[in-house]
This record gives sequence, C-alpha cells and structure tokens, in this order.
Amino acid sequence: MPNNMQQAEIQMTDLYTLQLPSKLESITELENLIEVIADKYHVSEDTFGNMMTCLNEVVNNAIVHGNKLDPEKKVIVNVEIEPKRITWTVTDEGPGFDYVHLADPTAPENLENLSGRGVFIIKMLADQCVFNAAGNEVELLFKI
Repeated sequence: MPNNMQQAEIQMTDLYTLQLPSKLESITELENLIEVIADKYHVSEDTFGNMMTCLNEVVNNAIVHGNKLDPEKKVIVNVEIEPKRITWTVTDEGPGFDYVHLADPTAPENLENLSGRGVFIIKMLADQCVFNAAGNEVELLFKI
C-alpha cells in the first residue's frame, strides 16, 4: 500500500552571532566574519561586495550614531544562513532614528553633501532591507 504522506523537507540553517564593542576597530571582526561566510557558502563576488559595503555602513552607523562610540554599548550582529539566502540583523543600543523621513540623496540640493547616502546605498545593494519601528535594528537579506 503506497504511503500518501509526503516526506517532510528538512531545511538546514546555520547561525552566527557577533557582539561588538562600539569602537571603530570592531569593523575588522565584522569583515573577518563576512569573509569566512562568503568562502564557506560560496558567495559570488558581487554578493560578497554588496554584503561588505552594506554591513560596513550599517555597523559603522550603529557604532557612531546609535551607540555614540560608547565602548560599554554593544552592536549585535546575527547571521542566519539558509540554502538560498543570508540574512544579517544588526542591532545597536541607541534610541534609533527616523529612517522614513530621510532626505533624498539624489535630490539636486543634496548631491554635494558629504553624508546622508547610507540608507539609500543599502536599499540599492541588499535584496531586502527592513528596519524595526524604532530604527535601531536593520535586517538585510542577500540571495545566494
């Protein structure tokens, strides 16, 4: 008698976590993790470059703007790796920011500004970018 029950599909997920002190030197630890993950999971050069750019931007902002370079405060980086995607979640201990009402960096009056392009860049390079309501946590998804 044939078994009509479908076999459950098992999905493998790997998890990594970094707790970084809010010092600019912490970026080195982040970059090392990105490189290890890219090598282990055979991430393409384009996706690797996008992850490196986005995560450098997000973690730098968390250290400088979120935690105000207070080494007692941590930036938490969680990584969830599934067969076809990598999801990075970065959280700081700051109050957050209003990511909805940011100035458009492509507007003529903002083109020569030296800052204010980070969120625009990560939204262009990540396959998905989601902020929590407070603005002190961002989730970045990259297809692999």
